[in-house]
Order: sequence, then structure tokens, then C-alpha cells
Amino acid sequence: MNKMKQLLITMAMLLVGITTTNAQCKFQNTAFKSGEFLTYNLYFNWKFVWVKVGNASMSTVESKYHGKPAYRSSLITRTSHNADKFFVMRDTLLCYNSTHLEPLYFRKGAQEGKRYTVDEAFFSYPNNKVHIKQHRLRHNGENVYKEWHRNDCTYDMLSIFLRARSFNPEGWKKGTRVNFPITDGTKIITAMLEYKGKTTVKADNGVKYRCLQLSYMEHEDGKYKEIVRFYVSDDANHVPIRLDMFLKFGSAKAFLVGAKGVKSKMTSIVK
Repeated sequence: MNKMKQLLITMAMLLVGITTTNAQCKFQNTAFKSGEFLTYNLYFNWKFVWVKVGNASMSTVESKYHGKPAYRSSLITRTSHNADKFFVMRDTLLCYNSTHLEPLYFRKGAQEGKRYTVDEAFFSYPNNKVHIKQHRLRHNGENVYKEWHRNDCTYDMLSIFLRARSFNPEGWKKGTRVNFPITDGTKIITAMLEYKGKTTVKADNGVKYRCLQLSYMEHEDGKYKEIVRFYVSDDANHVPIRLDMFLKFGSAKAFLVGAKGVKSKMTSIVK
């Protein structure tokens, strides 16, 4: 799994209780509004020392897709000049969702090191089914295409973030697990989310938040492997506050710096 995928799935996989039968993919947004802007500091564990290596930002605004009202969301990550000496990350992700949070389009342009790739997913819903066209531009210039016809709701790394923030965590118990499908390049994979209880997290803005703690896992070599541990504000906004990423080459963390234009009061703030 590449670094961008881990970061995005960390921010996006706040999924519990999603309906995935008969492609009933519409859902009411209760968590965000147009004009929301989130910013993060990125850290990497370099020889047992945590070093700031860059930043990330995510914005969501009202827009149109093929002439119809939609949400347009983008996520940008950048490593600093000093961090570029060890690895380069210049990634931009974009998605369009309907006002009922149905995925419509996704694009990821990822420069990691000397490699640059593009992934796209086009969603449509004929006869109450899910149709997905996937396109990947490999770093060597090769184009790969794939099509899927599915009965269950399927998401990309950004649309799941928008959809899942409107979950209702009432009644959750430690150890609760949920499976869900997500696009990955020219594949569709099944991932798992496990709820691990509540805790308090201090963000890079100096504020402490009461958070829900969740673990994102993928099935690998016959067992589930934890990819990301993340902490989301325990209020109506469900803003990711802290992200712990378990990379193949080490560990990384992301901490919230700012959250502008949030829909509801951040009642998770600990005084």
C-alpha cells in the first residue's frame, strides 16, 4: 500500500452501519457543509525520533457534476524540502459526490519518489445497480482499464470520508467490526473497521479533543493487518484529529492543525 492510500484511507474510513444491498447508496449528510477546510501536520519516525515532514489539507465545497448539484472535495499532501531528501510526496485527490453522498467521480494523481501515477473511477447507477469504470495511468505510461457491475454500494478513498462522517456511534461497543468495499486502482477490495473505544487527543493547535478510536485493517496473507489507527472527534462533525499510520518503511502520524467552516460546534473539545 502506498503512502497516499494509507493517509487517505486513514482520513476516509470512518465507516460504520453502511447499507450495501440493492445499491441504495443515498445518504443524508449531517456532518459537514460547503466551505469546510481541514489542515494537518505530517510526522515520520526517523531513527526513533518524530520529525515533521510536511502537511496536508482537505476542502469541500458545493459544485456541479454534469450539470447537477454536487459536493466537490479535494485533498492535497506535500512533503517539505528537507523531507524530499528521503522521500517525495506530491499528491492531489479529487472527488465529486451527489448531494445525497453518492460517489460520482474520483481522481488521484500521486507523485511518490520519481514515480507518478493517476487513478480514476467513474460511478453511475443504472437500474439501481452500481457501475464503475476504473482507469489507471502507470508510471511507465501504460493505461489500464477495468469495469465493474455491483449490487452493493462501493466507494473511493474520498467519498467514503464524506459518507462515513454522518455515522451514528450511539451504542457502539469495543470490538465492533464492519466490512465495506472500496476502489483501489483497478481493483475493488474489502476492508474492515474496528471500534476501540474513546480517548482524549491533543492536536497540533494545542486543543484537546474527546475522540472515538478506530482501527482500519486489510486482509493480507490469510489474516487482517492493521494499516491505520485513527481518532475522530466525538461530536456531530466527526473530524479526524490524529492519524497513526503503519507503513512498510516505518511509522507516520498526522495531527490536526485547523478546522475552518465546520458545520456544528466542536462539542468534543476538552476544557
